[in-house]
Amino acid sequence: MIRLVLVRHAKSDWGDASLDDHDRPLNDRGLRDAPVMAQRLADSGFRPEAILSSTALRAATTADAFAEVLGAPVDRQERLYGAPAALLLGAAADRGAASVVVVAHDPGMSALAGRLSGEGIAHMPTCAVATFTWDEDDWDVVTAVPPASWTFDTPR
Repeated sequence: MIRLVLVRHAKSDWGDASLDDHDRPLNDRGLRDAPVMAQRLADSGFRPEAILSSTALRAATTADAFAEVLGAPVDRQERLYGAPAALLLGAAADRGAASVVVVAHDPGMSALAGRLSGEGIAHMPTCAVATFTWDEDDWDVVTAVPPASWTFDTPR
């Protein structure tokens, strides 16, 4: 069985206009939501082998909150910053683990969640968590067939 969890980074702080987009931190709500959503995922029994994260500060901070709760290592990848859906799925497949969390950005996250859910997920708001499960054990199959099941959760 392969499980893929998509997490859109938590709410970021737009207060300092001098910051580069890559360097925007989480705001208070984001700092509060990330550990809550990580705990909800942990309470579902999910334990990832790896967490892949964009290198952007807001995504990396979100990934660190999930890593702390889930006890999995974070692999920061520059290619996930602003990545399209196909690259996000490809990064998870490249990892080759049976259970992977990907923390990244829109519009790629919403596009991938929509595609994998048969358009059941129209948008991934900040800190949303979408979980996809396949009965297969081969990522080559997973990237070609719809998941057997999926769930969607948001902080609100």
